[in-house]
Amino acid sequence: MTFMELDIRGGVRAAPVTGRTPEERQALRFAPDPRERTADPDHVARTARENEEDGLDSALVTQSSSWPDPWLVASWALAATSRLRIAVAHRIGTTAPTVAARSLATLDRLSGGRAAAHLIVGSSDADVLRDGDGLGKADRYRRAEEYLEVFRRALTEEGPFDHEGEFYRVRDAVCGLRPRPRGELLSFGGSSPEGSDLAVRHAEVYAIPRLPLPDTRRRIAAIRSAAVAHGRTLRIWRHITVILAPSDEEASARARRIAHDALRLTSGPDSPRWTDAVQLDRDRERGAPADVEAYIRRSLAAAYVGSPESVAERVGLLRAAGVDTIQLDLSTETPEDRALRRALVTRLRGPEYGGGRRGW
Repeated sequence: MTFMELDIRGGVRAAPVTGRTPEERQALRFAPDPRERTADPDHVARTARENEEDGLDSALVTQSSSWPDPWLVASWALAATSRLRIAVAHRIGTTAPTVAARSLATLDRLSGGRAAAHLIVGSSDADVLRDGDGLGKADRYRRAEEYLEVFRRALTEEGPFDHEGEFYRVRDAVCGLRPRPRGELLSFGGSSPEGSDLAVRHAEVYAIPRLPLPDTRRRIAAIRSAAVAHGRTLRIWRHITVILAPSDEEASARARRIAHDALRLTSGPDSPRWTDAVQLDRDRERGAPADVEAYIRRSLAAAYVGSPESVAERVGLLRAAGVDTIQLDLSTETPEDRALRRALVTRLRGPEYGGGRRGW
């Protein structure tokens, strides 16, 4: 089987995972994220360098209404590295599209062509309202269409342009710099038809939701077919959480310990920190309770648990289904954690996974 070249992606957070010890932080990766998060410059620089040293190609900087600005976190990570590429999560509507285009173009130029934007519309009405955005989700998708039109024009048009639309009015706009030409600049996710439609017309990468393998194959085939109809091609990005150990048995035992610790640490008098998490906003909006225990159990049930060899085999099934960007979300709290991640990356670099290093 011939694969598209594999992009192995990690992540850079603005600050360490909550927890006082490596074991607590390993467990709390599977809990919802508290809304408070500081900006730790040493942590950003160190984890970015570790992504690069451990052989990853790229990393994602995530976004939420109360967390540090992702563009600034990304700039710190890029300044600390020389090869690692950074995708910056950017929620459409938080800034004008011309402003966001200049942010991306500036970051790309300063980093030597290593920046990209992962565009999101926001799954929670409550969280977008915290940034002053009162549109419902259907209207956010409609606005995203117009936003992306202006955003693209700001990045590509040679001279000034005007735009008159429902959400944006632009006169004599021009971006004085552009990203370096390459195949990938924008990614988009979402399981809705509106999200898929925006991806096939505007993005180079589609972040596919977590689905059973047969559904994954069907979704990839459908979205790539839709992209072809627009004269475009799409890479497919899949995020996976991973629990590694030297053997499958040890990994299963580690998963059980993580479950026990995560449930213990998120209960008791400090539990409101996790109950108030943004990841639980959608449950609240649907009238369901903000159930931290259920969230932890869902997170662990979806994890790839095993030795580096076993996890690589499971990733191989995603590769065969058409996934060509794999984001590894796993603990790097200890030297043993990093050694296991390097072992997994080495396996994925093998010819059976088409995993040679790639660039944009």
